[in-house]
Amino acid sequence: MNDTVRVMASGVFDILHTGHISYLEQAKAAGDELVVVVACDETVRRRKHEPITPEDMRLRIIQALKPVDRAVIGGTGDFFETLEDIRPDIIMLGYDQTFDEGELEADLRRRGFDTEVRRAGQCTDDLTGTRRIVRKILESMGEAQ
Repeated sequence: MNDTVRVMASGVFDILHTGHISYLEQAKAAGDELVVVVACDETVRRRKHEPITPEDMRLRIIQALKPVDRAVIGGTGDFFETLEDIRPDIIMLGYDQTFDEGELEADLRRRGFDTEVRRAGQCTDDLTGTRRIVRKILESMGEAQ
């Protein structure tokens, strides 16, 4: 019998920042093994924006982080297909991810998963979002011109 608690975290991880690090550290602390799903370029385009960093580079960066035991590129289809492969005990959501914990847990139960859903706390650092970082860069470039 395997008593290892597998935690799954997911995200775009376009420009790595302390909010991402905090999220992954919290996810790792919730269990024994942390598997991170890096959103594929197609999903990022469909749901958010044109990725700044291609998926293979984002995957490589996430794989190199200390809290991460394994990282994979997410699929383009049903989220639950990825869950089938990983079989997490816990899904750790980022503090600003738009999932509703209750709805997600209900969907998981309907599909036969006995997976707990948790939400990470917010990181209090200043530049904790990709859009904030991009805005600061653009502002500093405007001042330099």
